[in-house]
Amino acid sequence: MGATSGVAGAGGDGADGAGATAAVRDPGLQPERTRLAWRRTTLSSTVAAVLAVKAALHGGVSTAVAVVCGLCCALWLGFLLVAQFRINCLARTATPPALAPRLATAAVLCTAGVAVCAVALVV
Repeated sequence: MGATSGVAGAGGDGADGAGATAAVRDPGLQPERTRLAWRRTTLSSTVAAVLAVKAALHGGVSTAVAVVCGLCCALWLGFLLVAQFRINCLARTATPPALAPRLATAAVLCTAGVAVCAVALVV
């Protein structure tokens, strides 16, 4: 009978303490992983922007290339600001608030925009 009650307790009610240990987690791990993911994405965005600028300057500068290159750099800067804001939020509190939808949208649009600009400049 003791084994049956242990299995039932592990099912989620946590009455005997078995489920309680599964619910406890280190609050520092998830924000740290999220912070590292933001930094990784910022780094890859930086590499894409630098390669796009290099490709643009290698082939000669025209008005269209300069506009796309400027747009790529502006989008990179926008993502950098959103990422730094989120990294700072993660560092301030043990349980950071959820990312605002407008910031998430801005991050996605900036990342996609840098990728599109980089591809346009390389091709």
